[in-house]
Amino acid sequence: MNKEIRWKQRFQNLEKAYVFLKDGLKRPELDILQQAGIIQGFEFTFELSWKTLKDLLEHLGTIAVAPRDVIKEAFAMQILKEGHLWLEMLEKRNILSHTYSEEQAAHSVFQIRTRYFPAFEQLYLELKKRCLG
Repeated sequence: MNKEIRWKQRFQNLEKAYVFLKDGLKRPELDILQQAGIIQGFEFTFELSWKTLKDLLEHLGTIAVAPRDVIKEAFAMQILKEGHLWLEMLEKRNILSHTYSEEQAAHSVFQIRTRYFPAFEQLYLELKKRCLG
């Protein structure tokens, strides 16, 4: 498959996850099931973000396989603006996949809303520009 087509197809899936998360975050108050949905949306969006970046980097001639390496390369190429925040998001995703409590869920939703979603938005806009351009 053409490497340009591959990253653009992956971006289409990322866009769906991004919109799902964005719509969920519009709600000011969330019950516990809605919080779980936001956390799941964060995990999907993060996973598709780094995999889309991996495919884009490959299209641009840079090979990076692990999420941490992909994040570092994307930051070095100025695709991501806050590399340290993306590395923090990677750690958060790993933690959320293995532990759960109501207190942790509420705190995680707050972080997703205030810190992580703006990073997703920056990436989404950058990739959309590259996809259209």
